[in-house]
Amino acid sequence: MRAAALIPGLGLLALVWGGPLTAWLGWGFPAHMVRHMTLVALAAPLIVLGLPALARRGPPALLGAVAEFVLVWGWHLPRLHDATLLSPAWFAVEQASFLVAGLAVWAGALGARSPLAGAGALLLTSMHMTALGAILTLAPRILYADCAALSDQQLGGMLMLAIGTPVYLLGGLILAGRALRPEAA
Repeated sequence: MRAAALIPGLGLLALVWGGPLTAWLGWGFPAHMVRHMTLVALAAPLIVLGLPALARRGPPALLGAVAEFVLVWGWHLPRLHDATLLSPAWFAVEQASFLVAGLAVWAGALGARSPLAGAGALLLTSMHMTALGAILTLAPRILYADCAALSDQQLGGMLMLAIGTPVYLLGGLILAGRALRPEAA
């Protein structure tokens, strides 16, 4: 199971950080959101599943979720987001912090002593990802320099909703289901 999760997780990192996906997507806001959601919602849980020591050494579930919240919302402030467009160094810091935040929330949730604590962290993350995706989709004006049109920003918000919301929600529901099993009580 470890290699079955780790290899695709690392493959996703290669894909979004320089593979053919980068050439195909380009560098606009929808591409940013595909990279972002791939890092935090797809690659990170696969890497944690592939390297269980991360879950055993991860932060408390709520701390991981709060750290991820602060980093994601911080990087989506227009000035910080736009700084990543102008500087490869800022872009690298943003991308690395997205991955670290994703690893923290998933390691905290999957390694929590109580499955309900892990479920709470993932459900909290699902809620704030949904809120940010909705704001980006429904904003009446362009917020970011890499949006050629409002439709770019709306597509980015919809991608966040379509990828992040269900992944975190499903993870949270699986952990809640574990907590409700008779042997877990």
